[in-house]
Amino acid sequence: MLSRGDLTDDEWAVLEPLLPTTNNRCGRWRDHRQVINGIIHRLSTGCQWRKLPERFGPWQTVHNRHMLWSADGTWERLLQRVQAIADAAGEVDWNVNIDSTSIRAHQHAAGAPKNPPPRPPSASKGATQRSLHLHAHVRLLLFLGGGGAAGEALGRSRGGLTTKVHLSADGRCRPLSLVVTPGQRADCTQFELVMDKIRVPRLGPGRPRRLPDSVGADKAYSNSVIRAYLRRRGIRHVIPEKSDRKAARRKRGSRAGRPAGFDKARYRARNSVERAINKLKQFRAVATRYDKRGYVYLGTVTAATLLIWLRT
Repeated sequence: MLSRGDLTDDEWAVLEPLLPTTNNRCGRWRDHRQVINGIIHRLSTGCQWRKLPERFGPWQTVHNRHMLWSADGTWERLLQRVQAIADAAGEVDWNVNIDSTSIRAHQHAAGAPKNPPPRPPSASKGATQRSLHLHAHVRLLLFLGGGGAAGEALGRSRGGLTTKVHLSADGRCRPLSLVVTPGQRADCTQFELVMDKIRVPRLGPGRPRRLPDSVGADKAYSNSVIRAYLRRRGIRHVIPEKSDRKAARRKRGSRAGRPAGFDKARYRARNSVERAINKLKQFRAVATRYDKRGYVYLGTVTAATLLIWLRT
């Protein structure tokens, strides 16, 4: 299974050149492979950090590094780099599909402290870039609710505390971009944010690729705002029209214009995003949220996505 086992030698050969080597707080970072294997173990089992086996070293080291890399955008940069390698090899299917999934939050995920995410050391090399990533994460959390449970991407529903993961996936069932919100947040409100987070850098010169060949989504994303957004960017899309909108258009007659185009064969490929969600939920720390902080849970989902790209 995708979630099982430590890094293989081939996977480590891809990641090792991309990892940060220095940390101004404690000098040179070491044992990255051991720490990442500890994070993988926790991702696959959902165990408490303090219950990590001793072979991964001190659990505080594994936990703190995961928190710091979630805050400063390291997990996101690693994911983008691996995506860039796959894109350069022509292994990315740019027929993208978008959907979301609700995640049940464990009761221990509630009661997060009010303090902000840890700030990277300002004197270290590349600290300015990491601070930009950190501020982007802080702005995202403020957007999600501004404080309290909502500010940590936790929402209340009939089933209790939930978080929603919004994602786009390529045609090979691998997530391209991720956004976390409280569980009651509507899918359509996050469409543009999910699209704007698609960013696959080039290994050589050139701007990162941000536009897919086509986009597929279900009826939850069927509204005029989303269709206008896709038309402005010149992106072909397959989104079924809701029955009430069809009835309203027929009532208006010729004044309503032509109906939206719909390619049934392309829409059947939308199952790739459902399969990407299934891959993510093979990781127990993703399928049930145990992290108190919203940015840490986003880092958890991003680390799981990184493993999916490495292992498929």
